[in-house]
Amino acid sequence: MTGRIHIGIGGWTYEPWRGVFYPDGLVQKRELEFASNALTSIEINGTYYSTFKPDSWMKWRDETPDGFVFAVKASRYCTNRKILAGMGESMGRFLGQGLSALGDKLGPINWQFMATKTFDPEDFEAFLKLLPAEQDGVRLRHALEVRHPSFDTQQFYDLAAKYGVAIVYAVDDESSDWPCIDQPTADFTYARLMSSREDEPTGLTAAELEAVAGQTRVWAERGEVFAYFISGAKVRNPAAAQALIAKLG
Repeated sequence: MTGRIHIGIGGWTYEPWRGVFYPDGLVQKRELEFASNALTSIEINGTYYSTFKPDSWMKWRDETPDGFVFAVKASRYCTNRKILAGMGESMGRFLGQGLSALGDKLGPINWQFMATKTFDPEDFEAFLKLLPAEQDGVRLRHALEVRHPSFDTQQFYDLAAKYGVAIVYAVDDESSDWPCIDQPTADFTYARLMSSREDEPTGLTAAELEAVAGQTRVWAERGEVFAYFISGAKVRNPAAAQALIAKLG
């Protein structure tokens, strides 16, 4: 059996999408409702910068259809620090803000690290030990988005596998120094695809879309898949996500 595939974008509020992805005249408060019926997942990015009240999480849960899932980007106060082992208090605030209200609509948490953060095995293991398996009875799945070449090493892969966390597969044509890591360290795959182009109506050429679809099918053979079109030509990302959903059937 293959894992379920979730395809989406980062966030749902972006003015250039109005009249391109969102129909003319759609009121802003209905944009999440529209996006969640056109896509199968969304990565919540605002949580990287600030916290939200429990009412917001419940509202997002109620505005989206059954089967829809959110990925959540962890607070920068957890990851943008010299000593990761000291992020316990920040992690508690982030996890305790109400995200468990999403229930079964809560997908993975993306712990994103700055490009200047290098791999320190002891520090990263101390960080991984702090990541809980659940919050308020809701299962938590964790993914690490690393951006320094020092992470492209078997020692890091083994450490991620030891704790069952995914390593984010990130593709960005403009940041070739980032490690592009595709390792089965968890029971799911988390991909951030940042190569869409504005001169393509669907962000990617037909051949590029077919290649992404093929890769996604391979990932699904080893578990659930969460793939998001992020950055690149952001105005094209919803169309890219929809095209991939259609390609995968």
